[in-house]
Amino acid sequence: MTPIYYTSAILQKIKTILKIRFISNKSCLLIVCSLSILFYSCNNKAETKSKIDSPITELSIYNLPSKWTDQNGKNLEMKDLKGKVLVMVMIYTSCKAACPRLVADMRNIEQRIPEKIKDNVQFVMVSIDPEVDTPQRLKAFAIENKMDGDQWLFLRSTEENTREFAAVLAVNYKKIAPLDFSHSNIISVFNAEGELAYQQEGLGVNSDQTINKISEEAQKLN
Repeated sequence: MTPIYYTSAILQKIKTILKIRFISNKSCLLIVCSLSILFYSCNNKAETKSKIDSPITELSIYNLPSKWTDQNGKNLEMKDLKGKVLVMVMIYTSCKAACPRLVADMRNIEQRIPEKIKDNVQFVMVSIDPEVDTPQRLKAFAIENKMDGDQWLFLRSTEENTREFAAVLAVNYKKIAPLDFSHSNIISVFNAEGELAYQQEGLGVNSDQTINKISEEAQKLN
């Protein structure tokens, strides 16, 4: 075969064509990758939306019609919390005995939740003393205890609604003085559908099982 000789001009042109093809191929690869990421993102969002829009089961707390007010004065219903794992406890802000320990337990649990699933978890503090625990008082309490991030929600309602909700959580409480209550010390975990998944009872107890259950339920939302 006769060898082919190229002039420098032709060689330069070939190099240019090859460079363009390389860039073109690289661009195509980037486009394909971008579309794949976009498709995954859309698909993931669709799955999350599907979970949020799924029917409420008979065992869900989202069936409760009660109205609540948070620490920012916003009115809501339990069903407005749908789509996240809920970690709930009932306290009152003037408590000097058990509640500070429950607050510490909740903060400890929150700190130990893996970062990648924290956005899927809402920590809810429900007041058993709505007369004293106004939204303003709840807001001040949240700030005092460094619990004013978006992951923390403080709720109050009427005495009737509070009693009803306490019964759902199997929390007993009784007013024994103007600013003092005796009450159960229970932290409850609800899945994204509002169904009770786990309960931790006691003060300062080992929270490993609670954290494992929260993580298990929260990972389902990723």
